[in-house]
Amino acid sequence: MEVLEKKMQEDEALNIGKRAEEEEILKIRKQAERSIIKTYRKQLWSCFTRAVQDYELIRDGDKIAVCISGGKDSMLMAKLFQELHAHGKQNFEVVYLVMNPGYNDINYQRILHNAKVLGVPITVFEYRIFDVVAGEGDSPCYLCARMRRGALYAKAKEMGCNKIALGHHYDDVIETILMGMLYGGQVQTMMPKLHSVNFEGMELIRPMYLIREADIIRWANYNDLHFIRCACRFTEMCASDEDADKKSKRTAVKHLIEQLAKEDPVIESNIFKSVQNVNLTTIIAYKKDGVKHHFLDDYDEICCMEGSSAEGSS
Repeated sequence: MEVLEKKMQEDEALNIGKRAEEEEILKIRKQAERSIIKTYRKQLWSCFTRAVQDYELIRDGDKIAVCISGGKDSMLMAKLFQELHAHGKQNFEVVYLVMNPGYNDINYQRILHNAKVLGVPITVFEYRIFDVVAGEGDSPCYLCARMRRGALYAKAKEMGCNKIALGHHYDDVIETILMGMLYGGQVQTMMPKLHSVNFEGMELIRPMYLIREADIIRWANYNDLHFIRCACRFTEMCASDEDADKKSKRTAVKHLIEQLAKEDPVIESNIFKSVQNVNLTTIIAYKKDGVKHHFLDDYDEICCMEGSSAEGSS
């Protein structure tokens, strides 16, 4: 009898502990959701919905795979989509897709934990990319990124989706613009949406295009949420260290922009706007659909047209 009573007491204590844990999780989740709509409405929710509208990212009947890496950006994006579906547009379907490319157990469990806490119903699939790129020397990042995107496209299409959503934000965009100029010798940007070349009928959208990274960090800190950083096995040191930084060209450009912005805050928005205000008549050459156009191609023709116009008006 004593053994039975002891067992019942232990079970009751266990149930009490589980209920307390569930209540704490629900409290954190509700605060995270409320802070998106209330505390950081202007910085997060408004920027998200404006990007969706301005760039026409969602259309009736879309089925979107929200791709979650486990970092702060993609987890916030998942919550933004949940809020949009609950309180805004309901003309689309959404699935929350997590690819496990070979995370260590600590990172993988952190992703599962955060998804549970935030109430994101993730679908996980494995694609051991880290094993494939292991022999690519010191810089496997480009190959890894391409393979990850291809795997996400393939899985999303298999699930009946016509779009994948990635969590790139405003700072990613301006860094990409400057990186292209400084290291690539070209003017280009990270587009808010694009058609897939290799997966017919699929599109990629970036609904966090107008959201600043600093505001994402503020949201995470406000809710005491801790996400993985870089989960690649080649840079696992920075995955668990919030102060660690990855030595890369992107990091160098990020620091450069930060320094310039301290001197003149308008610089960041000017970089962003620069690819929206391109005057082709003041460009030496440009490419369209893979074809290069040079200003000399029609230089004399334009001169003659301008001359004729001037004579006609005199």
